[in-house]
Amino acid sequence: MKIIKLDAVNSTNSFLKQLAQEDALESGATVVAKTQWKGKGQMGKQWVSEDSKNLLCSVFFSFENLLNSQQIYLNYAVSLAVFEVLKSFHLPKLTIKWPNDILSENKKVAGILIENTLQGAVIKSAVVGVGINANQSVFPAHVKHASSIQNITNQRVDLEDLLLQFRKALLKNIALLKAEKFAALEAAYLAVLYKKNTPTMFKNCRTEVLFMGAIQGVSPSGKLQIQLADESLKEFGIKEVAMATQL
Repeated sequence: MKIIKLDAVNSTNSFLKQLAQEDALESGATVVAKTQWKGKGQMGKQWVSEDSKNLLCSVFFSFENLLNSQQIYLNYAVSLAVFEVLKSFHLPKLTIKWPNDILSENKKVAGILIENTLQGAVIKSAVVGVGINANQSVFPAHVKHASSIQNITNQRVDLEDLLLQFRKALLKNIALLKAEKFAALEAAYLAVLYKKNTPTMFKNCRTEVLFMGAIQGVSPSGKLQIQLADESLKEFGIKEVAMATQL
């Protein structure tokens, strides 16, 4: 499987999506860059990274039978691959914050952006973009709650080795996804979900109201399930709810 290495690019996701439109890509084809000037984050946010300090890559996958209604399991597979790689560095209190940020002691060390191409009700292909903060020691003031492997462990990371580790873990989990091991992926994800079953202060981003609740899981449609003080269960989409620690 091909790995394309670039010094600089607007976005590894954008580059790989364009490449997929122009050529028949092999599933697993990967683009990695030393720097991005328009790196993509969730919900249109920009992913900020210092030149040559972090892992910035995107991986292309094609699918035959993965339904759009099953895309939550793709999210699980990718999130767990990043989690597994970071776990090998013995980062303390490692968790996945819904939907797919990887935290160590409440500090974000990795983010994920998955962009799907649909054909009817089926996911035809996906571009999986991942940013792992590896050797960056200082972050911009507006990037809150960010850290890196080196900051946390005092280990300098070999980015080439990190890429190979990540691709190996990702390919393994995508194989599980294609084998429809959905229950196993979900169980592994929920086992490391940030603040699961922990009373937490939240803010409803629509009403600005603060409330106490405890995360119970994720719905089949990908919404966060929170049990409220009256024991009712409410579901929230991305940007509909925030934890007090994020405010």
